[in-house]
Amino acid sequence: MGMSHFLDCRVYYQDTDAGGIMYHANYLAFAERARTEALREMGIPHAEMVKQHGVMFVVRRIKLDYQRPARLDEVIRIETRIEEVGGASAKLRQHFRRDSDSLAVLEVWLGCARLADGRAVRMPESWRTRMTEEKFERGLHTWIRR
Repeated sequence: MGMSHFLDCRVYYQDTDAGGIMYHANYLAFAERARTEALREMGIPHAEMVKQHGVMFVVRRIKLDYQRPARLDEVIRIETRIEEVGGASAKLRQHFRRDSDSLAVLEVWLGCARLADGRAVRMPESWRTRMTEEKFERGLHTWIRR
């Protein structure tokens, strides 16, 4: 696997604690935004998942390793990389960076669930195909397998 998507985000006042350091839980919110944009660029926007298939991705597990703090008004880059794709799940790695500094690394396991009852279901084949393609371009971003 290994396709990467990059999203730059600025750390705003609302994202920080009293010391101007990004609050630890906000890494999860930034990661969610980056995953959402990555899926959208792959041609798998959340609204389409629900509308066309009645399913959505849900977070099953997260492992987050904090390394250095992000601070007020800094621009951080979040790299979202697809690590594994299974029948009903996917594992992604998200790396937070400020220039050359590594700030945090997040591993997230997503499951595909039916909206009606929350039960696990197989991922639509078109999604699996998009998540495992070698390279594609969409919008402003290019995905490249590394």
